[in-house]
Amino acid sequence: MLMRTDPFREFDRLTQQVFGAARPAAMQMDAYRAGDDFVVHFDLPGIDPETIALDVERNVLNVHAERRSPAPEGAEMIVSERPTGAFTRQLFLGETLDTERIDASYDAGVLTLRIPVAEQAKPRRIQITGGSKPRQLNG
Repeated sequence: MLMRTDPFREFDRLTQQVFGAARPAAMQMDAYRAGDDFVVHFDLPGIDPETIALDVERNVLNVHAERRSPAPEGAEMIVSERPTGAFTRQLFLGETLDTERIDASYDAGVLTLRIPVAEQAKPRRIQITGGSKPRQLNG
């Protein structure tokens, strides 16, 4: 038998049942730049990869995932602390990112996105032409 030590957990459960509203579940993430890519990691433990949907519209990346309850229909839940349902997160991507070449992978409960910097936004060296011939300086 499982014992509960949080006196407010039962109150939260009753509130969910009465009002139908669950506590908001966060889709936590880390983001950083590595070379010519922006990398984003989303924590999505227990998510079936088939329920993950990604779409980009006007430089807004939408991430949608769903976690279903592991309990079979009609089972009496004794403890329910892991959030279930739909999770969404939006990222506003800058104009300098190539949204046509986003790479997505899911491993060990982490969704990883690699978003390349657009070619036109990468720093480049500009060749200077014309002018006089180089002179040799004597020291």
